[in-house]
Amino acid sequence: MTLSINLKLPNGVEYDQPLGLFINGEFVKGVEGKTFDVINPSTEKVICSVHEATEKDVDIAVRAARTAFEGEWHKITPAERGRLLCKLADLFEENLLKMASIEALDNGKSVSMAKGDVSAAAACLRYYGGWADKIHGKVIDTEHGKFNYTKQEPIGVCGQIIPWNFPILMWAWKIAPAVATGNVVVIKTSELTPLSALVAAELIVKAGFPPGVINILSGFGKTAGAAISSHMDVDKVAFTGSTVTGRTIMKAAANSNLKKVTLELGGKSPNIVFDDADIDEAISWVNFGIFYNHGQCCCAGSRIYVQEGIYDTFVEKFKKRIKENVVGDPFENETFQGPQISQLQFDKIMEYIEHGKTQGAKVEIGGKRHGDVGYFIEPTIFSNVDDSMKIMQEEIFGPVASIAKFKTVGDAIALGNKTTFGLASAVHTKNLETALTVANSLKAGTVWVNTYNTLHTALPFGGFKESGIGRELGKAALANYTQLKTVSMNMNGAMF
Repeated sequence: MTLSINLKLPNGVEYDQPLGLFINGEFVKGVEGKTFDVINPSTEKVICSVHEATEKDVDIAVRAARTAFEGEWHKITPAERGRLLCKLADLFEENLLKMASIEALDNGKSVSMAKGDVSAAAACLRYYGGWADKIHGKVIDTEHGKFNYTKQEPIGVCGQIIPWNFPILMWAWKIAPAVATGNVVVIKTSELTPLSALVAAELIVKAGFPPGVINILSGFGKTAGAAISSHMDVDKVAFTGSTVTGRTIMKAAANSNLKKVTLELGGKSPNIVFDDADIDEAISWVNFGIFYNHGQCCCAGSRIYVQEGIYDTFVEKFKKRIKENVVGDPFENETFQGPQISQLQFDKIMEYIEHGKTQGAKVEIGGKRHGDVGYFIEPTIFSNVDDSMKIMQEEIFGPVASIAKFKTVGDAIALGNKTTFGLASAVHTKNLETALTVANSLKAGTVWVNTYNTLHTALPFGGFKESGIGRELGKAALANYTQLKTVSMNMNGAMF
């Protein structure tokens, strides 16, 4: 099998798609010669086949990363690390349409939405490029004759495992802070969406990164992901995905070399609307909160709570707004919602919809497959729900939400917190006291007020409870990839 193939996309974009594993600065075939198909979720047809990383390939990539870390990369200045990240950001922007089109092809999100992802990825790379030479220690006075200082040092070889819902954006979220702080990376993309990261590998070479600093593997969680998590020469593992898989990765890390672990996991986020909210604005944000990216967001506002005074009006207006969401071909300009990522995810979501129906919830809108080709599901809202239902307790990860009413501020807080997750949440109100009371009381890593799904590179993102460990983005993410060293010197009588 070759290491690239020419692809022509529906919007006229034509390019050579890399197919190999990216190890030590070049594309190579997997040791065992395995490949797997990449499926277009809009058509259910094979796009191409890429090389599959196995445990042996992970080992080779880790060795390449270790060599780079202890060699050329170790000598590069922080300012130069920042320059390389900013150059990579420039290349992302220069290839915006190409990268977005690839995301639309193998993920199914609309090209217009994917452009936002690529732009955000470039912004993330540039943001951490700016941090690279600003990671400082401190001098700490303790007593006469002692000189004490601290250093923020890189951890070393970082294994990273990313999901399929935001392929290139999650890639940047992981790569940028790790590289800015002086680490090297072996990153495994999702087997469902490997294509854009392989194109990014070409840009890494063009930007001038030394070989081995960033290694990109296409492969499966049970093989390549497990090998990264348990590898004795991987110093840290970072994972974004389901809570179930996160637990497995923690166990593997603990049972190997007790490597450092950060996890960005699932959610079942409440979106709370009070009587005094601007109802049309709230509906717009609630719609975006659950149906953006086809509901395939860990922070999706899947539990909608509306105060009883406006509940009936809200439901009717919300249903009208949902009907405006265009479900269809990602390469059509007006498309808002594309297909789910795979047959497996489609079936899982449809099972949740059936659970909701059989447990007595009312389908206000949607609830069925959209069309007969591709993994499309109608935007779906349930009412008449209670907290014992699976659709209220488990992460569906699709365009499905439940709507319920509440009476008081206290009720809203109690309902919002009635979950084992704690990733995100939102409150819609014109009352500042209500906004602050609810925001300070919700057990979630992010609380949006009169907005939803508005992430920014400078703002930390991560979860409480079963939604994760550590933070992505902002200055906070630097702590994921540095370790603090204390140096204490006795200056009394010392001869230097």
